[in-house]
Amino acid sequence: MSTTSLELQIKTLPNAPGVYQYFDKEDVIIYVGKAKNLKKRVASYFTKTHENGKTRVLVKKIVRIKHIVVNTETDALLLENNLIKKYKPRYNVLLKDDKSYPWLCIKKERFPRIFMTRRVIKDGSEYFGPYTSVRTVRVLLDLIKELYQLRTCNYDLSAQNISEGKYKVCLEYHLKNCKGPCEGLETEAHYNESIKEIRNIIKGNFKESLEKFNKMMLDFAQKMEFEEAQKIKEKLDLLSNYQSKSTIINPSINNVDVFTIISDETHGYANFLKISNGSIIQSHTTEIKKKLDETDKELLELFIVEIRQRFNSQSPEIYVPFKVDIGENIKVTIPKLGDKKRIVELSERNAKYYRQEQFKQIKIVDPDRHVKRIMAQMQKDLRLKEEPRHIECFDNSNIQGTNPVAACVVFRDGKPSKKEYRHYNIKTVEGPDDFASMEEVVYRRYKRLLSEGQSLPQLIIIDGGKGQLSSALKSLDILGLRGKIAIIGIAKRLEEIYYPDDPIPLYLDKKSETLKITQYLRNEAHRFGITFHRNKRSKSAIQSELEQIPDVGKQTITTLLRKFKSAKRVKEASLADLKEAIGHARAVKVHQYFHKEIENEK
Repeated sequence: MSTTSLELQIKTLPNAPGVYQYFDKEDVIIYVGKAKNLKKRVASYFTKTHENGKTRVLVKKIVRIKHIVVNTETDALLLENNLIKKYKPRYNVLLKDDKSYPWLCIKKERFPRIFMTRRVIKDGSEYFGPYTSVRTVRVLLDLIKELYQLRTCNYDLSAQNISEGKYKVCLEYHLKNCKGPCEGLETEAHYNESIKEIRNIIKGNFKESLEKFNKMMLDFAQKMEFEEAQKIKEKLDLLSNYQSKSTIINPSINNVDVFTIISDETHGYANFLKISNGSIIQSHTTEIKKKLDETDKELLELFIVEIRQRFNSQSPEIYVPFKVDIGENIKVTIPKLGDKKRIVELSERNAKYYRQEQFKQIKIVDPDRHVKRIMAQMQKDLRLKEEPRHIECFDNSNIQGTNPVAACVVFRDGKPSKKEYRHYNIKTVEGPDDFASMEEVVYRRYKRLLSEGQSLPQLIIIDGGKGQLSSALKSLDILGLRGKIAIIGIAKRLEEIYYPDDPIPLYLDKKSETLKITQYLRNEAHRFGITFHRNKRSKSAIQSELEQIPDVGKQTITTLLRKFKSAKRVKEASLADLKEAIGHARAVKVHQYFHKEIENEK
């Protein structure tokens, strides 16, 4: 379809809320979106310059536009969500739901049974859930079984069947797990009282049950029936223990959904908590893969609509960390302090822990994806044009200007490539001049890489502030590499990162992986440089003592050090041992030199 035709379609769109669908040349839906104003939103795709590459590709593929006008923004949200699930367009974020969640069912029948199920049948039964954990449902069922004597049989306990004596009590009755309604030993009204209390417990309201059991316990105690009172006390303890485990905040916070999200370059991690009477009764966290560089706001809105639909939530209020547009019928609260703020922080913590767990699993199962994610994050955090797959870091080491050396460490895909590490003896600089030493080393490193036709790094890190960075830049200028390789300087405090021609440093988040890898690089360069410097100084000190011996050359000194390992051991060696190592004539000279010194000391 021609550009003119697309322009015509956009011009005829209404200024109303609704959902739009983009089709490609194969007439396949490639994107579904919602809008408060269809005309403005769709037109923005074709008039804006999109920074994200995938969005540019999407716009190029659009051949036909279809729209559906709705009455409200809420309708638009729900329709968008349903269309995405139905058509699974290539450029839409799709929240995976690859499992059926468990529900608690109170069966619609006389003397209702309570059980776990994954199938919701519209037969008038009550369903609570869905729960994100089977364990939660089982713990709840175990609690109900301990507190109340309910039937587990599937008999049809109609009034007629019971009066005709159709059924006999089973083992559950004799074990005191059931009160025998099948033989009319428990009234329907009494049984339904238990069901009412159970309904409250499932909803997180323990007050009625606690009051009832407390009264029963006191009644038994007054009648001197201490054994029965003890049984009720055990039930009270069970219920109180369950309640204390689930209560985390102010009990006045009731019937609220909490939603938060954290994200990196490629994925979002969203958490949902359902609060009832101060207790968390549901929790769910999911990973969302970004398709078009979606914002946290866009991802969270999508997550809220989908999760409330999936978990059948009727909560009139939600807590979120920032403003979201999710329709007119829900109260949106952004807590600033107190218990409400703490519950939002708890939700965020859940999302962070989930993200960490995912990283650990990805590292093991899919190392390539782990590397891609870290590289994308570093590119964003350090404002680079490309992913820093190959990074080199330089460090100078000199002590009072003696034996000036430098180190270059190499990281590939965020990990050390130790075989590529290099040491440098400073050749052209006299005395302790860090700036000139840095200039020399950077020049030597990249002149060599260029002459040998080797690949250049995407990022150079200089251990030092603006001074060292300027020195390194001089060498890159001479070699014609300025602007071709990204270069940054790290100040001593590590959080400060300097860029060429920018006096204001960048501050990285102290917990970010980018800072951790940058610290690792700097520490490696420092360690590698210091080790070389220390070895050089100690070697130099050893050699200088042996070099004082008249008529003993470098080769003899090397042989002695190989044999005796240190100047001290050479000094302590017997004449016979020295002869064995370097021959009679030279052994005598070495032995006499050290023993003359000893004689003089006496």
